[in-house]
Amino acid sequence: MRATEIHEPGRPPVPARRDAPAAAPGETLIKVTAAPVTPLDLLCASGTSYFGRPRTPYVPGVQGVGTAEGGPVWFATSAGMAPGDGSMAEVARVPVDDVVRLPAGVDPVAIAALGLSAVAAHLALTWRGELAAGEQVLVLGAGGVVGQAAVQLARIAGARRVVAGARSAAARDRAERAGADAVVALDTEDVAELAARFAAVIDGPVDLVLDPLFGVPAAAAARTLRSGGRLVNLGGSAGETCPIDSATLRGRSLRLLGYTNNELSPERRAASLTLIAEQSLLGNLSVAHESMPLSAAGEAWRRQHEGTATGRIVLIP
Repeated sequence: MRATEIHEPGRPPVPARRDAPAAAPGETLIKVTAAPVTPLDLLCASGTSYFGRPRTPYVPGVQGVGTAEGGPVWFATSAGMAPGDGSMAEVARVPVDDVVRLPAGVDPVAIAALGLSAVAAHLALTWRGELAAGEQVLVLGAGGVVGQAAVQLARIAGARRVVAGARSAAARDRAERAGADAVVALDTEDVAELAARFAAVIDGPVDLVLDPLFGVPAAAAARTLRSGGRLVNLGGSAGETCPIDSATLRGRSLRLLGYTNNELSPERRAASLTLIAEQSLLGNLSVAHESMPLSAAGEAWRRQHEGTATGRIVLIP
């Protein structure tokens, strides 16, 4: 079968030919139809992450969409985190517990583009952030896949107003197309200035901040929260530390919460993916994405690394 392999940590994958895998007890074989290239794939393959140096060669791809037993499925793998192969091949061998049945008729590329990023957005908003209908939400990093999904999922969950923050002009455009009521430029390191920009477009105090950035944007967003408001952090792309002042934290009795997909049970993850697939099928949920053939995995990998992709890149075997 056709596949792509990581031969050296830190280097892009290369095309390969492999024997089709055989399923062991507790596993199933999936004919892969779409495999996204995600930041986690690059982290796992770097050899410098907390997962350690991966055993090479291996097929990358921590998630994918395919068919099994005649129906569409989403699946997860531990490629790069533990010995074994992932989704960037024609066929993947996957533990049964890591397979989620999808509704008939879903677009495999669209679901692969959403994947675990949309799961993080959904459950950070609802399970961790306890979003209630009628609340106002501020989504940081709203031009990324997590952020685009969060803008739409907040609306689906009943938010009355969704304000977005994004860094580049292209990211702000993606946030606007996702349906944000207002979009703020995150192009300053001045906390007070950024907080003033948020204040100019929100409709009263914010109830919930979804934050994949941390750093200055999170500190500014915290100043918009009502008394008892919540900030859920699920990333640190703007900084591993955050200058939230004590007066804001204490004076408003804020709740600062952390989120990771790693805490999810298979059942909770499956329920979230089912909702995501249903909303995608209804046309209510999508993120910017593009598809490339599996043979172009090396190029897709480089574009993800360089940040030049126009959206989530999905490989088609």
